[in-house]
This record gives sequence, C-alpha cells and structure tokens, in this order.
Amino acid sequence: MANSSTNKTQQTELKEQRVDTWLWAARFFKTRSLASTAIEGGKVAINGQPCKKSGKAVRISDELSIERGETKWIVTVTGLSKQRGSATVAQTLYSESPEHLAERLKKAEQNRQNHLMNPSRVKPDQHTRILLRALRGKPV
Repeated sequence: MANSSTNKTQQTELKEQRVDTWLWAARFFKTRSLASTAIEGGKVAINGQPCKKSGKAVRISDELSIERGETKWIVTVTGLSKQRGSATVAQTLYSESPEHLAERLKKAEQNRQNHLMNPSRVKPDQHTRILLRALRGKPV
C-alpha cells in the first residue's frame, strides 16, 4: 500500500519549484547550499530579474541566467523535478538556445586554447632547470 502512495507523489506534476532546488536537480550545482550561495551572490537571474532569495519560485518556460566561474548559461526551464537524477535526466529539465550554446562553447574553446598557449605553473623540465640554474649563476 505504501508503494502506491509513493508512485502517486512521483507522478504528480509540479507547477513551481524553489530555484535552489531546481538548480541542484538540474546539476548546475553539486549541492543546494552551493546553489543558495550563488543565488544570494547575484549569480542567478530569473526572466532578466536578479534573484536574491533561494526560495523564489521557478516555473516551466522561465528563462534563467546562471553564472558559475567564467561560464554563463542562459537556459529555459522545460521541466521540474523533486529529485536529483542522472545527468541525462537533468538535461531534460532545461533547454539552451543554439545561439547561447554556440557562444558558450566558443568561449570554452578560447579558454582551452589560451591555456594551451600559456600554461600556468607548469614545472620546467630537466633541461630548462639546468639552463635556469646556469642563468642564475649557480653550479650545475
């Protein structure tokens, strides 16, 4: 009997959901706490309006702007979920316009190319270390 009530609660459609819970379920953030911190820090906007409270409701067809580090997503909510599912399930909760997707991928590729051209904090190889020691006047 308890099994049938569980199925009924999972089958009921949600009309709205807390934005922090949605961001967590859609896998934009690993925890609800991180999602709440981002919301309170002004990194999330709903329909162009800054969202400052984690409890604000998000509905289907709302447009969310999400910033995390250097990455910015602009997505449209296509589904709501009480539970965090797999990545494939999470991707069904939102859609990203082709223009925004292309722009985000272009920026990611630029960052990758920039990192390849300017590696940061890479340990010099042995030959380079020998040259650096000679340049500094230290014995080899």
